[in-house]
Amino acid sequence: MNDVAEAVRPAQANTKSVQEYIDELPVWSDGTSLKSAPMTAMQWRIWGLAAAGKFFEGFVVFMTGVALPLIVREFHIGAAEKGIVSAASLFGILLGAILLGGLSDYFGRKRMFIAEMIIFCAFLALLILCTNFLSLAICLFGLGMALGCDYPTAHMIISENIPSTSRGKLVLGAFGFQALGALGGTGVGCLCLVLVPELDAWRWMFATALVPAIIVTLGRFFIPESANWLAVRGAHDEAEHAVRRLLHRRPQYPANIMLHRKAAEVEIADEKRANPSFMALFNNRNRRATIFASVPWFIQDLGTYGIGIFTPTILAAALGGGADHIRSLSDMISDDILAAKGAAMINVLLIVGIFCAVMLADITGRIKLQILGFIGCAVGLLIASFSIDFSGPAKIDLIFAGFMLFSFMTNLGPNAQTYLLAGEVFPTEVRGMGAGFAAAFAKIGAVATAFLFPILLAGIGTRALLYGLVVTSILGAVVTWMYRIETTGVNLDHIGH
Repeated sequence: MNDVAEAVRPAQANTKSVQEYIDELPVWSDGTSLKSAPMTAMQWRIWGLAAAGKFFEGFVVFMTGVALPLIVREFHIGAAEKGIVSAASLFGILLGAILLGGLSDYFGRKRMFIAEMIIFCAFLALLILCTNFLSLAICLFGLGMALGCDYPTAHMIISENIPSTSRGKLVLGAFGFQALGALGGTGVGCLCLVLVPELDAWRWMFATALVPAIIVTLGRFFIPESANWLAVRGAHDEAEHAVRRLLHRRPQYPANIMLHRKAAEVEIADEKRANPSFMALFNNRNRRATIFASVPWFIQDLGTYGIGIFTPTILAAALGGGADHIRSLSDMISDDILAAKGAAMINVLLIVGIFCAVMLADITGRIKLQILGFIGCAVGLLIASFSIDFSGPAKIDLIFAGFMLFSFMTNLGPNAQTYLLAGEVFPTEVRGMGAGFAAAFAKIGAVATAFLFPILLAGIGTRALLYGLVVTSILGAVVTWMYRIETTGVNLDHIGH
């Protein structure tokens, strides 16, 4: 064991699948193997670029909640238009996930990974220059389209390039940057309000993301295509080259990479299977996975985005005194800063929740965490609803306790696990379409709650709205149990077989 190179397993004549090479462990000369395959620099680069995309999602979507009071005042918009502004990016995510995310099954993971960031940067630059309500809504929609494409693509670019034993924690670790983005978005929004206490402060909020987004876009050009995707399409030479780039190490292992080569008639059958129609998601082989990946995600988005976007609005009403209190621009900005600070404190629990999910997903399993999380969300929202019957410090304590418990449990459970499972439960040839459909179906709930939340808040009141979300959270736990598919530690090559 004096030279690490001696520890590497000798080259084997037998061919293997892409995932088997990624999972292969080095063996010391005495026959002792490592517990897990060390990540290469390229694998970490891919992970970091994917995590950055999730950060931008949390940053932009949750910053909208801080920017919303300024936008409403600048463009003189009513409740319906306010709902459109809140829902525009989410509606874009819906269409982007289903229309663009699925294209990664046809054009490749890498191409769509790059294209989504180019779209994001273009609309972000235009958003800063918006002069009216219509252009604002269009730009937010365009941002959402890019973020929607990122839902399936980022998951696949990670999960198809890392060891099976680390898939859960690394996918969720990247997804956790959404929570960091949410915290960053509210924090930067608050800072901009302090430094630029004017109506156009919201433009500076969104402008802060532009340069980092351009850097991430350029970085995505320098990664290999998914070898899993290439192999399924029969491009074995390209797949072997991609695996070599992915697993470049010193000392090198595996020493020789030779992928399975199938008989001609099998290749023809696989080529047809590699170009499936959208309806393949609903055949006997994939229907259960489609329901399991889509419905619980839809249910959790009802609460996560409604509460997440409008937490500053709810806190402003509770802490600042509401609309009657606002007599000037300075009053509005003061309340917005106070609410943004409260929302940032609550969003810290999103980070704690995702940290726990990363630690437990590959140990406890996805299903248990998702069910526990749904139940915890229901309890948190119920506690927040009790605040309506109180006033003063007790009211504020109950709101914060309820929303903080909700934030922690949603990222421990459904917000994290639905994302993770949607990219795991489908076979490779429909993984992009399946994960894209699940994300799009989920965003129907997000769009609905973002658009209707301010209207329902004014129409039926906070109590009835929170009670409704309590019921949907319990329903999410029930559906998860009925259609459960556990994927913890499962080799992606075996999914769907």
